[in-house]
Amino acid sequence: MKFERFLSIPILMVFLLIGVVCYITVFIFIDDWVGLKSSAGSLNALVFIFLASLCLFSFFGCVLTDPGHVPASYVPDVEDSAVSDQESKKSGHCDKCSTYKPPRAHHCRVCRRCVLRMDHHCLWINNCVGYWNYKAFLMLVLYATLGCLYSTVIIIKCASQKDLEFSGRVSHKVFYVVSGIVMASLSLMLGTLLGWHFYLITHNMTTIEYYAGIRAAWLGKKSGQSYRHPYNLSIYTNITSVLGPNVLKWLCPTSVGHLKDGLIFPTPRDSS
Repeated sequence: MKFERFLSIPILMVFLLIGVVCYITVFIFIDDWVGLKSSAGSLNALVFIFLASLCLFSFFGCVLTDPGHVPASYVPDVEDSAVSDQESKKSGHCDKCSTYKPPRAHHCRVCRRCVLRMDHHCLWINNCVGYWNYKAFLMLVLYATLGCLYSTVIIIKCASQKDLEFSGRVSHKVFYVVSGIVMASLSLMLGTLLGWHFYLITHNMTTIEYYAGIRAAWLGKKSGQSYRHPYNLSIYTNITSVLGPNVLKWLCPTSVGHLKDGLIFPTPRDSS
């Protein structure tokens, strides 16, 4: 059962964190800043709750969506001249599963199976991030970053209005300072992760392929050759391969109708 994935401590911690952040942002900081019953308070609360809801929706998508499994009937195309015999033996067969695996698929030691276009195994979603749930993961990071930034700004606005430097109880000041530091830190960490994955999608890479590419470039340099990521197309094509061709659906984590089977990926030589 997919819902069994929710029975893990990291996922419960994520739910607890989202609940705490939503509560203190809406019922403490927004209420203290402009009041929840005011039009400004209601608007800010609705915007933040909307971002939190999108974050939760994306989180459920990450957890419940299978990242992609290799069909039992899969056999690599032996006529593909672009793949050398040595590379085919290395990437076309999984010794742990004792089966063939398509390009960009990797074996996950935690899930104990090969995952299509595997990026990494994420402890916080108790699932692999792969071909079918990568967009949901990207949207999760995006909405979580925006939510944390929004909460941070509200804390700063509330603190500046109350002039906590000169008035108020010490415990009140400490709570505001600690909350501000925590939310700013979360914004920075999530923003950095978002920037990292934006770099990856613009180069049509996964995290695994990035680090493998560093080694390949180093080995190529030693032998006097240059390395180029084999799946790096144009920036727009790279982005649409993940987010889809319809710009209006880019921010929807479940809009993955543009994805195919995850077994074949275009390369620059295909369009030449």
